[in-house]
Amino acid sequence: MSLFKSLFGPKPLPKDTIPGLTLYHFTTCPFCLKVRANLRRLGLSVEHRNIHRSRKAFNELVQGGGKKQVPCLRIENESDEAATWLYESDAINRYLQEHFA
Repeated sequence: MSLFKSLFGPKPLPKDTIPGLTLYHFTTCPFCLKVRANLRRLGLSVEHRNIHRSRKAFNELVQGGGKKQVPCLRIENESDEAATWLYESDAINRYLQEHFA
């Protein structure tokens, strides 16, 4: 594995991935890196969808969240069918800290 990929790429998903959370990102985005680093620091694993490698992921992000901005954390709500689309690295990190630290 290259040094670049080990620092910037998403880690393989272990079996204990948090259900209902999906991070839309791309590899070289510094704000995405900030969120991925926080996930590693907290020992959390969520599904990653790279919008530069998958047109389907890009379309999901734009149609579901309304913007093509990353990072974006999609949070599936148990109480209803609508998902919450959380943008901005600081807001995502705050959410992760409050709910999983």
